[in-house]
Amino acid sequence: MFEALQQWLSGWMWDWLAILITLLIQAVVVILPIMLAVAYLTYAERKVIAYMQVRMGPNRVGPYGLLQPIADAVKLMFKEIVLPSQSNLYLFLIAPILAIAPAIAVWAVVPFAPGWVVADIDAGVLYVLAIASITVYGVVVSGWASNSKYAFLGGLRSSAQKISYEIAMGFALVTVLMVADTMNLSKIVEGQQGGIWHWYLIPLLPMFVVYFIAG
Repeated sequence: MFEALQQWLSGWMWDWLAILITLLIQAVVVILPIMLAVAYLTYAERKVIAYMQVRMGPNRVGPYGLLQPIADAVKLMFKEIVLPSQSNLYLFLIAPILAIAPAIAVWAVVPFAPGWVVADIDAGVLYVLAIASITVYGVVVSGWASNSKYAFLGGLRSSAQKISYEIAMGFALVTVLMVADTMNLSKIVEGQQGGIWHWYLIPLLPMFVVYFIAG
């Protein structure tokens, strides 16, 4: 679909501008639903936890508190940026980007529907593993750039935990690659057509449990 859009735009403008506009549209189409999903999954989590603790949960903004995620986003944009006095300014500001950007970039190879994928590459699974591992650098850099030994030790602990879980996730993914015989995510999805009994979840249930816990 995106290729057809790019070809249509190329008939009205320069090729480089058509490519740029297509990339921007792809970014919006992928990122916006993810951000909305994260916002309202957080809202659902707060509601469930409130129910478990016999509380109301967020219920002030909008009906049943449904606009609370939007209010939180507006509040976040206007919050003051507080920097430790002895921190490395540039690395301290870059660290959150290193943590968030890879989490969004991973979705570039995820097929949402036939033809609805930003980058349909043959090494999709390898790309996911490589990009997801970059988030570790964001945690380490943020702890080191703060110039605090406690934050640095916390960053090392978190990064060690992330790396440890990635090993289990990687081994679980290898079993899927052995069954699918491809690293292209679109082809892996196509290989599970034909009903629930064709899903890799059924024969690889133990590996699914390992991946679910590690993820």
